[in-house]
Amino acid sequence: MQSADAGRASCARKPCACRQVGAGADREDALSTPRILGVVLAGGRSSRFGSDKAQALLDGRRLADHACALLGPHVDDAVVAGRDGLIRDLPGPDLGPLGGIAGALHHAAGLGYTSVLTIACDVPVLPDGLLAALARRAPAFCPDAPVLGHWETASAAALIAHIESSPRRSVRGWAEAIGALPIPAHGAIPNINTPEDMAAL
Repeated sequence: MQSADAGRASCARKPCACRQVGAGADREDALSTPRILGVVLAGGRSSRFGSDKAQALLDGRRLADHACALLGPHVDDAVVAGRDGLIRDLPGPDLGPLGGIAGALHHAAGLGYTSVLTIACDVPVLPDGLLAALARRAPAFCPDAPVLGHWETASAAALIAHIESSPRRSVRGWAEAIGALPIPAHGAIPNINTPEDMAAL
């Protein structure tokens, strides 16, 4: 399994280990060189967990920090979506992870990133090589956990239109609709819904 400690996500502020990505991106360079924004999706309600999962501590670090560290080696910058208003779900709130991905694509496109690599906030470990394989091509996704995906920012408007017109707000459904490459995990991915799930890691 790939440990979160193997990552190198930078830390510019609390409460997450991801950088605050804003107007500092160099748009001229970004337009000439493919750039990946890593996004930790943390907009869920954590109702079964009983508290904010992104802030829950595992081995002394927040779950969101672990996820950021996993993204670190594969992206140019990383940020947590759904916690501070920097990246809002589109086309509106309470649309699940697909709305978070749409918001991330829109945000990243405005800063000149060519693609977004997404991970859920409650994924502290992953099978070796999975994120590297996803990062090599967009669009791509992990069918074992579809929120793990690599999405082109050019598809932001199409995704928003898809959400507005489709009753099935499924990340897998979107991935299949755009012909995203399925990349199997080839190993276990933790599913943390309760504090007991996290304690069992």
